[in-house]
Amino acid sequence: MNKDLEHKFVTELESNQNIVHKVCSLYTSDRDSHNDLFQEITIQLWKAYPKFRGEAKFSTWMYRVALNTAITLYRKSKRRVKTQDFNSVIYKIKTDEYDDTEERQLKLIYDAVKQLGDIDKALVFLYLEDKDYSEIAATLGITEVNARVKMNRIKNKLRTILNP
Repeated sequence: MNKDLEHKFVTELESNQNIVHKVCSLYTSDRDSHNDLFQEITIQLWKAYPKFRGEAKFSTWMYRVALNTAITLYRKSKRRVKTQDFNSVIYKIKTDEYDDTEERQLKLIYDAVKQLGDIDKALVFLYLEDKDYSEIAATLGITEVNARVKMNRIKNKLRTILNP
């Protein structure tokens, strides 16, 4: 591969690497697994980069490769991967005036999302990243209508989980 293509890839990867870290956090539960998945996604991005035609934004393409790699890798391993434990990423402030209502609500939502399937989890992730339905559809390889229908079903499922 030529140096220009390599330089362009590294530049794009560096400026968008948070996408990969977010996907890794969604599908792993510890630092070693996170690092392994990050490396695997980077390898898959590099392998696929010569075929990237620029029809979608680089970040959209990157989401798609990263999510597909994470889902495929963990389905192949036939083990259920726990998402990152909420308490390991939130820092509690110990003061007499501290109100942890919002924190408790976030934990409930986080625990509910953990109960979703891989694709549903990816859809919620993209939705929470403020991606519009056309970008979600392009990233997940589904139609925009399907993305909307799935999101409505997920919202209902989350309501049921949160309000039994």
